[in-house]
Amino acid sequence: MLALTPIILSFLLLAAHFFRAGQLVLVAAALLLPLLLLVRKPWAARVMQAALLLGAIEWARTIMIFSLARLAAGQPYLRMVLILGAVALCTAGSALLFKTPALRNRYEQR
Repeated sequence: MLALTPIILSFLLLAAHFFRAGQLVLVAAALLLPLLLLVRKPWAARVMQAALLLGAIEWARTIMIFSLARLAAGQPYLRMVLILGAVALCTAGSALLFKTPALRNRYEQR
């Protein structure tokens, strides 16, 4: 169960991000997707991995948008890039947790 914590946290951060942007459908998706962790099938693990990788891409897109806006406004942006970059890496890393022996066994992956 401890291996699932970063996965759930990644989806909660994505939900907060989408909520801030007013994208309520994506908020609901980010909050409901972790329920797939209850399905112990390989396809559920693949869906979770794909969603986490899409989430990491969304964080990278956000980094580009926010850093360009801050650069244009003459505001500092390095700290924001480092923080959101760490969030993007953690989100992508959460997808790799499905390759650990514990989650591989849980989701019947061979």
